[in-house]
Amino acid sequence: MELLTIGAFAKASRLSPKALRLYDELGLLTPARVDPDTGYRRYAPQQLEQARLVAWLRRLGMPLARIRQVCALEAGEAAGEIRAYWARVEADTAARRDLAAFLVDHLTGKDPAMSRTTAPLALRYAALSDTGRVRASNQDTAYAGSRLLAVADGYGSAGAPASAAAVEALRGLETENVPAGELLGALEDALGRAEQAVHGVSAPGDDDTDAGTTLTAMLWTGSQLALVHIGDSRVHLLRDGELFRITHDHTVVQSLIDEGSLTPEEAASHPQRSLLLRALGRGADSTPDLRLHDARAGDRYLLCSDGLSTVVPAGDIHRVLSGTPEPEAAVRALVDLANASGGPDNVSCVVADVVEQP
Repeated sequence: MELLTIGAFAKASRLSPKALRLYDELGLLTPARVDPDTGYRRYAPQQLEQARLVAWLRRLGMPLARIRQVCALEAGEAAGEIRAYWARVEADTAARRDLAAFLVDHLTGKDPAMSRTTAPLALRYAALSDTGRVRASNQDTAYAGSRLLAVADGYGSAGAPASAAAVEALRGLETENVPAGELLGALEDALGRAEQAVHGVSAPGDDDTDAGTTLTAMLWTGSQLALVHIGDSRVHLLRDGELFRITHDHTVVQSLIDEGSLTPEEAASHPQRSLLLRALGRGADSTPDLRLHDARAGDRYLLCSDGLSTVVPAGDIHRVLSGTPEPEAAVRALVDLANASGGPDNVSCVVADVVEQP
């Protein structure tokens, strides 16, 4: 077998000799032979496929450490890893796109607090939380006000006070005069207070150190809603008759779906479907998703705990949201649907309509 010089191999693989030397040092692409006296590298033609894969993954922006993991996998597993990586890139890009649009508007003098419609907008809202048919107590907290909407789903031996503490820490935003340009910052600061409040539910060494909660909330100003999301509670938007889910679950099962190793249908009955990857609690990853959403008159938002989303089909949720005009009646109908399906978990719903002020 005739080996290729590093120059010939670099040309064929479209990698520079400098990159090839780096990948050799990192164990990504080891030469077929290295001259013991000169250190000159030679490569086998069969290594071109892996070299091209490394080059393509670098063009995707994948970190070298993750490329090393991908290259060690079989083809099918490698494809799943690439799919999962790109799903995360797209999610991050979407969040940055929203923030970039907000900053452009802010720096060019457009006031995000001013409605894009001819009339000022307001929220009409309702919240309801129910223990369900199986659980002995309710660890959920739901809140709806003129500026703040929130759902928290507590877990552990002190889940109820944990969810209540998280939402209470955000309620101060109702009365704060937050400039439109500082909306996301104010929500992120409040999240820090919520995390400390949850940690304060139990002291280190107590039996309640497993206390934690999800937290999904929206802060309203003018014609925008700032979203903070940690865990597996969800936000849906009903707009022009279509229902959109605008949050991404932070669960083990959702990560398996992202990787392509599990279908949404399989996820519904997966034994680890409630296992969280992010939450507010001691030792938990509390990294939030933070985004801005432009609101329109006629929009309807639903915030709900997984006690609704895991037992009530999306089609039934759509039917209730589109066919029940009043928010109070809508939250009651959704909770009743969850309980009619067995009510295996606490269920909490917040419905908020964006309306023109009279």
